[in-house]
Amino acid sequence: MKKMMMMVVVMMMDASVMDALTEALSSSFCVTREVNSTSAPHPRLAQYKSKYSALDQDERRRKFLQEQKEKRLNYVNHARRLADGDWTGTDSDEDEEEKQKSQQQDEAEDEGMEVEQRKKLPRHYANQGSTSSYTKSGYCVNRFPSLLPGGNRHNSAMGKDYTILDCVYSEVDRTYYILDVMCWRGHPVYDCSTEFRFYWLQSKVEEVEGLSEICKRNPFRFVSLTSISCTTESIQKALAHDYSFSVDGLLFYHRETHYTPGSTPLVGWLRPYMVKDILGIEVPQCPLTAKPDYATYQMQQILEHKKPSSQVRPADQNGRYELEHLSTPETQTGSSNQKERMES
Repeated sequence: MKKMMMMVVVMMMDASVMDALTEALSSSFCVTREVNSTSAPHPRLAQYKSKYSALDQDERRRKFLQEQKEKRLNYVNHARRLADGDWTGTDSDEDEEEKQKSQQQDEAEDEGMEVEQRKKLPRHYANQGSTSSYTKSGYCVNRFPSLLPGGNRHNSAMGKDYTILDCVYSEVDRTYYILDVMCWRGHPVYDCSTEFRFYWLQSKVEEVEGLSEICKRNPFRFVSLTSISCTTESIQKALAHDYSFSVDGLLFYHRETHYTPGSTPLVGWLRPYMVKDILGIEVPQCPLTAKPDYATYQMQQILEHKKPSSQVRPADQNGRYELEHLSTPETQTGSSNQKERMES
């Protein structure tokens, strides 16, 4: 965890806006159909299935939203178990068929498998007077006190107060930037809409005095990222804004989606300089929207790898997403050497 990585402005989208975004992404990129693939180096760039799926985008989105409403996961027990360090159990309210049990167990095991860009995104559990930081695979990387509910021995009510957050850590300024909230002071919000979770998170963070400051009981800062409605004007304003931290990209959330471990078609991500080309909107001329030197070569690589519109491009033989090129620039020489190694 030596590279600084900070995520940015979070945008909430209506169905029509999400349709436009996914259409733009699908027409520009071709990604693997395999969800929750751990072989992909940058899954945030591969949140959307192929444009040529058997179900159209709107139908797949409606199906996904309906499925999340029908889930019978006991979120109270689920959050309590995770806070206690148990990642393997199931949370069914009653005995179900073996298939359903297996699916819920997979979901519990995938709970820590958050998407990453250039580094792991820590999951944070404040419980029983201590705060723990976990990677997406469930590996505990740090334990420390914090001012989060249940995060130190002075504010832990016999283990009843526990908090679970989805964060990105910046080693440079010792700050955990909060992307999302799953549970706060023992109250799970997994099955709440994006809009409510972000409102709840912002209001609760503001109630905790000193959470964004470093002190003996809070050796790391916790800062909630800004979220705004997704409109052309708001995107332009966000790109032109002056930030106190290094901006890595824009996260796009469907307003109605629940918190979903792993990959979901209801969440997307773009680097600032991609916004104009992918979304087709005018952007302000500023440092955030300036294209890096490798941007043109990246697009050339993508175009060379794309199949005709009547076909769906299969995954690369080495298991990587085609979109790796968007965030992992490589020279022409490096690309040729890699091809030679694959052929040999």
